Amino acid sequence: MKTPKFNSDQIPLMEAFYTLQGEGSHSGRAAYFIRLAGCDVGCHWCDVKESWEIGEKQISSINEIVEKASSYPSRFAVITGGEPLIYDLNPLCKALIDHGFELAIETSGAFELSGKWHWICLSPKKRMKPKEEIYKKADELKVVIYNKDDLKWAEEERSKVSKKCKLYLQPEWSKEEKMKELIINYIKENPEWRISIQSHKYLDIP
Repeated sequence: MKTPKFNSDQIPLMEAFYTLQGEGSHSGRAAYFIRLAGCDVGCHWCDVKESWEIGEKQISSINEIVEKASSYPSRFAVITGGEPLIYDLNPLCKALIDHGFELAIETSGAFELSGKWHWICLSPKKRMKPKEEIYKKADELKVVIYNKDDLKWAEEERSKVSKKCKLYLQPEWSKEEKMKELIINYIKENPEWRISIQSHKYLDIP
């Protein structure tokens, strides 16, 4: 992945939009999504593959991002990607917090943690393992289930997070019908887990 040069008051932005959080612990909550461009993790089932590459036109002013975010009623912002932690997120987080935002990040955890967060959702990927620091700080572990073997891997990941961390199993969207029943039955036997459904896709919202 080739990254164009940019200043500390800029960051590569794929898109930003006001919507409802569709999955995980904050599902149903009004949120301003800031999707950063760029990702080296490369999951084959990624549903936002267009976020992997970074173009010159995507280099955006942090001040402009925050100004637009502040034009909406909610003061809850979700930073996602791509993989947001390939960047130093301290400047973006500071600017948003200075404007009264509560911040959540969705990350694979494959890069060093930066920024200040009120909520960290760790969604680990097999191709690039998370950093140890992320496991300790994660508020939410969300494991995408693509096949039956992923349940065993989910338990391995669970053993690395803190006891306060909320545990979610989420069916991969293209396998949703097949995996949903498997996950439901698994959670009945292992009730410390919860199911995460991508409700925004059912509701047809961004």
